[in-house]
Amino acid sequence: MAAEPYDFIIVGAGSAGAALANRLSENPRWRVLLLEAGARTHPYSRIPVSFGLLIDHATANWRYSSEPEEHTANRRIPVPRGRLLGGSSSINGLVFVRGQPLDYNTWRQMGNPGWSFQDVLPVFQRLEHYEHGADELRSQGGPLRVSEATDEGPLYDALRSAASELGFAHNPDYNGASQEGIVRTQTTISRGVRQSTARCYLQPIRNRRNLHIETRAHSERLLLEGTRCTGVVYRQDGIEIEATCTREVIVCAGAVATPQLLELSGIGRPDVLSEHGIEVRHEIAGVGENLRDHINARTQFHMKRSELSYNQRMKGIGPAIQVMEYLIRQRGFLSLPSAPMLAFLKTRPQMETPDVQMHIVPYAVKNPKKRQLHDFPAMTVSVYQLRPESLGSIHIKSPDPRDHPAIRFNFLTDPIDRDTILGGFRLIRRIMDTEAMKSVRGDEYSPGTDVQSDDEILDYIRSTAETAYHPIGTCRMGPGPLGVVDERLRVRGLDGLRIADASIMPTMVSGNTNGACIMIGEKASDMIREDHPTP
Repeated sequence: MAAEPYDFIIVGAGSAGAALANRLSENPRWRVLLLEAGARTHPYSRIPVSFGLLIDHATANWRYSSEPEEHTANRRIPVPRGRLLGGSSSINGLVFVRGQPLDYNTWRQMGNPGWSFQDVLPVFQRLEHYEHGADELRSQGGPLRVSEATDEGPLYDALRSAASELGFAHNPDYNGASQEGIVRTQTTISRGVRQSTARCYLQPIRNRRNLHIETRAHSERLLLEGTRCTGVVYRQDGIEIEATCTREVIVCAGAVATPQLLELSGIGRPDVLSEHGIEVRHEIAGVGENLRDHINARTQFHMKRSELSYNQRMKGIGPAIQVMEYLIRQRGFLSLPSAPMLAFLKTRPQMETPDVQMHIVPYAVKNPKKRQLHDFPAMTVSVYQLRPESLGSIHIKSPDPRDHPAIRFNFLTDPIDRDTILGGFRLIRRIMDTEAMKSVRGDEYSPGTDVQSDDEILDYIRSTAETAYHPIGTCRMGPGPLGVVDERLRVRGLDGLRIADASIMPTMVSGNTNGACIMIGEKASDMIREDHPTP
């Protein structure tokens, strides 16, 4: 197969790329090459709690980190990204969020026809199999199985009571008519098994003769003939290989690696390229700009009842009990997503829609990177602003494809972001101070009740907060000088090159990004089929 040109080459087999490969290879006349820099799988990946086991694992994770910055205490913040078939969907926290209609209507208002909520809703419906039923907004029959978190107990009962105490309406489906409320998490888990795009989109079609999947194939640059992209140069087992195509290359490498690949290929800002001795093949000022991510502030609380926390239940023979619980019932610690309950709330009552998201976790860790549990019963509540305004960048640091790019988040540089995360932090304390929660939680362990003023809280966040692992926007869709792709995801000024991943998002969706990335891959397949009709 490698001796002949393909019809399409897809760079990156992650959330969007795997979905796109599935849909394009449905046409038996099209020969599709899917390139993945990582391995096929990792034995831990199928187990939900692997999000903690693989967060710093060199085989499954690119293990990027940000540049030190003043607004986050000059720390290097870890930026984990998946390095397997399925990409980050194979190592993520398994939380399924579509976002709010506001998000996609904003994209449309920014000059991107075809991306309003009414435009993307049918795509979301097509991709999912919501195990708790279908209605006018939810669907069954799609490849991605979505279920509700199964963990139960008095802690979750107390949280529901706290919601009532504060006047939050009961919400049975935050991906339905309204997002607002303290809610049970919807997960990409089915019968205790992670539903990555590798499992849902690639495994069922692994025998298609027209789909060629290459793993451990690190794309190093795009092939350009004038203003047309004709293929990809990738390295596999130390050997440089050229793959060519007759129709399109679609880059689905994610918000970190996609701008890096474009710059290595001479596409981007001339000053960045010339600094590293790369010939400018096509100038686009927006490549690598417009980076956004969620900065995630965590609080931890002691628990009054030790059996309510997995910190206690994982002591002694606890791990063996949890393994048996998982094998027999698909329940317990190993079956957990990153948070069994979420909260989507407004920091001010006059807000039209929620502006913060909380993750509520029945344990607490000493070190977020290593996931070491505290030796006392505890719980964690983290919060981030849903739609951050602070903008960063991702640019190459050298012409060597093996070198990680420079990631600069510029977190908390916009005053809206600072005000919103402060409001979210204080909302956590309001929830935890309800009578319902006082029955189960003990004292605030971190940061502690001594931290009270805005400046004290912000200092704590700057010194401890991590990202929520949702980088987007670095090849922004839209008109204007910083637009990299048009509304059909075609790279401006070039033929035969499209981008379909989180990097095209003009603004952040309100929540975890995996669901939106899969939608982008699905929607890209529709556009490509429309642009390349076959008899």
